[in-house]
Amino acid sequence: MKNKFLKLGLALIAVMTFSLSNAQQTTGDVGAIEKVGKSTELNGTIRVIDNKGTKKYLQVKNGLTLLTDATPDGGIVSTWQLGGTLTDATNIATGANEFKITLDTGGTFVLDGVLQETGVAATAGTLDTSGYTILVRDEATGETKKLLATDLVQAGQLTATATADGTAPTLADVSIPAIYQKVWVYRNGAKLLANVDYTVAAGAVTLVPSATAPNDWAIYADDVFEVQWIN
Repeated sequence: MKNKFLKLGLALIAVMTFSLSNAQQTTGDVGAIEKVGKSTELNGTIRVIDNKGTKKYLQVKNGLTLLTDATPDGGIVSTWQLGGTLTDATNIATGANEFKITLDTGGTFVLDGVLQETGVAATAGTLDTSGYTILVRDEATGETKKLLATDLVQAGQLTATATADGTAPTLADVSIPAIYQKVWVYRNGAKLLANVDYTVAAGAVTLVPSATAPNDWAIYADDVFEVQWIN
């Protein structure tokens, strides 16, 4: 069985911000929805007695659903189910435990009503206090983690000068991608043609002078080459 874990991919990319509010109700009184022998079909109240005859009532709220047989046959069956309407702000504290949702083949995980973020992105200095970050999935562990927006697209730039006629300078950086659409090369400020005047490989640009018109050109001493790229 193929399992998929909870994720927001870059294709995906869904940008979300979370604000913490008060947790669900943990103190105070909650009144009985009803006090009848047979619960209402949906989200009613189940009346029971304890070993001393004290009447007690069982019911659900805050994201759970209680369904009671509309036409009982030999008894009344009430079923608690996951799913419903949140009536209180809710917090699930995992402690040191893992919280995971595993989607089997054909399963989907959907978030509706996500707000568009128009604020200021978080920085290293405001992380965990203000601004927004991007959720990504660690493919090694399946964990959902946050990424600074500034780290999502990384860019680089370098310049090198030819020291002699016909001698190409070294244009290398470990972060240069092997994708032409992400690399731009300039000679003395004029853009060179990708995959014609230069080629790219992971971590390096190779200049390709040519004697064939109309793309004929040569390297001369003091030519300045600039490489710009994004990842």
